[in-house]
Amino acid sequence: MPNSFHIHLVSDATGHTLESLIHAALVQFEGLKTVKHYWPMIRTPKQMERILDDIKEHPGFVIHTLVDEDIQRVLDKGLRDMKLPSISVLDPLIVALGDHFGHVPKRLPGRQYIMDADYFARIDALDFTMAHDDGQLPENIYEADIILVGVSRSSKTPTSIYLANRGYKTANVPFVLGCPIALDNFSTEGAFVIGLTVSPDRLEHIRTSRLRVMNVEDDTHYVDPEGIREEVQECKRYCARNGWPVIDVTRRSVEEVAAAIINLYQEHRDSQGYEDDNNGDDP
Repeated sequence: MPNSFHIHLVSDATGHTLESLIHAALVQFEGLKTVKHYWPMIRTPKQMERILDDIKEHPGFVIHTLVDEDIQRVLDKGLRDMKLPSISVLDPLIVALGDHFGHVPKRLPGRQYIMDADYFARIDALDFTMAHDDGQLPENIYEADIILVGVSRSSKTPTSIYLANRGYKTANVPFVLGCPIALDNFSTEGAFVIGLTVSPDRLEHIRTSRLRVMNVEDDTHYVDPEGIREEVQECKRYCARNGWPVIDVTRRSVEEVAAAIINLYQEHRDSQGYEDDNNGDDP
């Protein structure tokens, strides 16, 4: 077997879709060494011809999301001549949807990045989320779609930003033992509040590592095992008293936590009889 495999990712847009797909596929092949070549923003047959010259230097599997048929023909012919395998990850889906809808696709590149109402809604959600990080601006926190509550270092901020990129206005509020919490003094009516928790052992490790990186010594309850356990339990009790669901983030990635939050959020809206007017993407 070769020491490494070359994979060429060809896109008529940013290539983000291909990056996600190839990552999801390659993690199924442990120990496999690959060299990925990215070819984004291919918009003309002439560009494609130049890319084929580069592919010839490092032959390998070609994966693409091209929708322009003229560019595809250039790619397909070049790969046939080089006897290289390829796959179009969008074509089967586009064809199947076209057959189902009874419509002919426009096949225009980059349409997923058009600055439409959904795009500006996501930008608005990100602005709101950044402004309401770590308990800031609690006076209008009721405007949030989702509010996260949790102790320090429970992934509140990265989860909030991920949700914002999905189009959800998200605020996060820290729970600090013995200190008043902003949600007690301001209305959260209309927002969906959810608690984030983490195992005390994991939290101790995260906090200790952070202080070590910052070259800070701290002998308070922030890194004290007993203090951490008490803090985590009190946060859970606080959420329970308010009837808020709690998600354990200990062994979950930010993406997994966000997906669980979105599911709970949609269930909450359905139970309240809301129409689905949120701009966030469905999970």
